[in-house]
Amino acid sequence: MRIIKYTHACVRLEHEGRVLVIDPGTWSEPAALAGADAVLVTHEHTDHVDALRLAGLGVPVHAPAEANIPRVEVTGVSSSEDFTAAGFRVRAVGGRHALVYGGQPDCVNLGYIIEEAVYHPGDSLHIPEQPIETLLVPAQGSWLKMAEAIDFVRAIRPQRAFAIHDAQVNHRGLSSINGWLSEETGTGYRYLAPGESVHG
Repeated sequence: MRIIKYTHACVRLEHEGRVLVIDPGTWSEPAALAGADAVLVTHEHTDHVDALRLAGLGVPVHAPAEANIPRVEVTGVSSSEDFTAAGFRVRAVGGRHALVYGGQPDCVNLGYIIEEAVYHPGDSLHIPEQPIETLLVPAQGSWLKMAEAIDFVRAIRPQRAFAIHDAQVNHRGLSSINGWLSEETGTGYRYLAPGESVHG
C-alpha cells in the first residue's frame, strides 16, 4: 500500500490500482482526488471535507451517519462498523470530536482503520483496541496540545507514525513538533511533506 500525504489532514492510499482518499478538505490539493475510487470523511469541518469538490466527484463518500455535510450524498457510517471502500477493508472507531473549549465543538468524529494497519483518527485521540502499524497522528489543533499527541502515540505504540493536521504550523513550529514526536515516542516517527509518500 502506498500512503501519500497531502496538505493538512488529507491522505491518499493506493494499492493495486485502487485509490482511497481520507479527509480531502478545503486546504488539501485537488490532485489528492484524481482517480479516487472512494472517500472517507472523519467529520463535517471544512478542513476535513471540501463539499464542493466532493459533490461533483461521482464516487462513494463514507462519513459519520450524524454528520451534516450539505450537497454531498454520503453513505452513513457508525462506530465499530466494518465496511469496504474502494476495495479496502475499513473499520470505523471513536465517536466524538475532541473538545476545544466549553464543550465545543460537539460533533461526531469517526477514526478509520484501513486494512487493520493504517489509522486516521480525524480530530480525536481515540485509542483503538487493536494493534496499529501506521498511525497518522494529529500534530496541531485548537483541540490539541503537544503532550496529548505524544501520549496518544505512546498509548497506541505503532510501528511508525506520520503527522497530519499540520497546515496551521509554520516551519519553525513544525520543526519543534517533529523534534518532540521523534524524541519522545520511539515509534519510527517521520514527517511527510505534502505530496511525499511511503509504502506500507
